[in-house]
Formats: sequence, C-alpha cells, structure tokens
Amino acid sequence: MNELTELHIAESFVTRSMAAISPLFLLFLIPIIPLSLLAILALIVRPRPIKIPIKSRHVFITGGSSGIGLALAHRAASEGARVSILARSGSKLEEAKKSIQLATGVEVATFSADVRDYDAVSKAIDESGPIDVLIVNQGVFTAKELVKHSPEDVKFTIDVNLVGSFNVIKAALPAMKARKDRGPASISLVSSQAGQVGVYGYAAYSASKFGLQGLAQALQQEVISDDIHVTLIFPPDTNTPGFEEEQKSRPEVTAIIAASSGSMETEEVAKKAMDGIKAGNFTVSCNFEGFLLSLATTGMSPQRSFWLAFLEPLKNGAKPKPNDSPTMYLEVLLAEA
Repeated sequence: MNELTELHIAESFVTRSMAAISPLFLLFLIPIIPLSLLAILALIVRPRPIKIPIKSRHVFITGGSSGIGLALAHRAASEGARVSILARSGSKLEEAKKSIQLATGVEVATFSADVRDYDAVSKAIDESGPIDVLIVNQGVFTAKELVKHSPEDVKFTIDVNLVGSFNVIKAALPAMKARKDRGPASISLVSSQAGQVGVYGYAAYSASKFGLQGLAQALQQEVISDDIHVTLIFPPDTNTPGFEEEQKSRPEVTAIIAASSGSMETEEVAKKAMDGIKAGNFTVSCNFEGFLLSLATTGMSPQRSFWLAFLEPLKNGAKPKPNDSPTMYLEVLLAEA
C-alpha cells in the first residue's frame, strides 16, 4: 500500500507540474513557430535579393517624353546612366531632351516610334545599342463605361498598353539575353493600381494592365537564367498631363472612387519605381494603400523578400468580410447616387 500511495503522490505531482508548465510552454511555442517558418523561408525563397546598378549603364524608357517616363529619365540621368527615351511625338521628345540636359547636364538619345509598330520599335532599339535596364512605360487610358466605349477605343487601349509592351520587350530581348559580363539586367513594366483591382469606368484600361501581370510572371520564368530581373510597378493616380485630361471626362462614380485614395506626383512615383528596379523587386508599390493592395492580390507572383513571403499567405488566408469587397463599396455608392 505504501508503494501504491507513493506512486499515486508522484503521479499527482507530475500532473500538477505539467498543468502549471503547459501554459508557459504554449506561450513559448507561439513565437517559435512563426520564427521557425521565417527561418525556413529565408533559406528557400528564390530568387535571392539582388542589386541592379544604374550608373554607367544603358537605360531605355518608352513613353519617356512626359509624365512618369520623363521623371524616370531625369532620375536615371542624374544617377549617371546613359539614357534613351522613345515616344510617338518628335516635338515632345525634343522638349524632354532639353529639360533633362538642363537639369542633369546629360544628353539623352531620343527615338520617335509608335509601340504598336513592331518594325519601328525594333529599328529604334537596334539603333540605341544594347540595353541593360528596359522600362516599358507607355500607356493610354480613357475613363468611360464599357457600354460607351467604341470597339476602336478598346482596341487602341489594348494595342498600346499590352501589345505595345510585347513589341518593345520582344525587340529588346535578344540583345539583352546575348550580353556578356555586363552584370544583372532589368525589364520593368509600369502597370497601375487599376491593373490589380478593376475600377468602375476602367474596363478596357484595367484589362490591358491586368495583362501585364501575366506577361511579367511568365517572362520572369523565361529570363531569370539570363540574369534578367522583371519588375512590375503599380502607381496610383499620378499627376501627369494625361491624368489631368482624363479627369475632365471621367464618370462621376469613377471620380468618387479615385478621390478616396488620392494621387502622387511623378517624381515620387519615379523614385519608388527606380528604387524597386535597383533592388530587383518583382512588385513595386508606390504608397501604403498600394502595399496593402499588393498583399491582397499577389497571387503566384515571384517574391524575393522572405518577410513578404510570410505576410502574403497570412493576409490572403484571412476570412473575407462583406465590407472588404470593392464591389460592395461600389454598390453603396450607386445606391446613394
């Protein structure tokens, strides 16, 4: 009996000790599990972080005569790059060339071509010489409900924004892949936050910009072995000459939605974009709202940062609520109109 009593006492002591330790043990495990996951992600996330230099390299920018493209050309020139800009208007290209030279002392090369014309684009790129950093920035947009768009409007938007991007990249890619001992190269596509989430009045524009995401994801798989790194840039509304014109005719609902997120200056967007390009980031957001939008819409995009690789599934794994939906927000606006 004494032995049984002693055994019972020992078992009771162990049980009470475990009961006391369990909460402490669980508290210990709470940080250990995510930290362990982060450590694993740090080991397995590919591609690795990289630095893409700009100084003394050839930066070729389409849509470089105004807006974000011109701001990017200014920044690249100020960082010591050899800059080439392409646009349709010869007179605007000359104005851009003078403004860059006046601001930075750098003389840029200019090429007049329509991105819808593959032969013209290919000729301009061949004349410019091997490209290290290609920034595909051209874009057109008209805010209008789809029912009011003509087929010609839709075709023009998609041809410039999406097909034109294919033309530029296809023309530049052979020489970029053939370069030897020139360090890592970059191909960047300037999309839009309307290329992450559909916006009322932007059916054609959003479709053309959503297409860039598929292009960028597939292209990155094809060129990573050539040390070419793809970047997809998502600016918000940006104060450009084209944006000023678009505001005059955009639908009222579009204006209400746009007013909720504000706009940025071209120089701010250019800085964010260039920093992202130099870091080799696949996705570049330009403001906090854009960062949250990128977390929510990342899908299967490549990810260099193990921190973001950790945050993305957490964000996307959260149970959606009805009031999280942009469609719900739009329905409220329409009901109040």
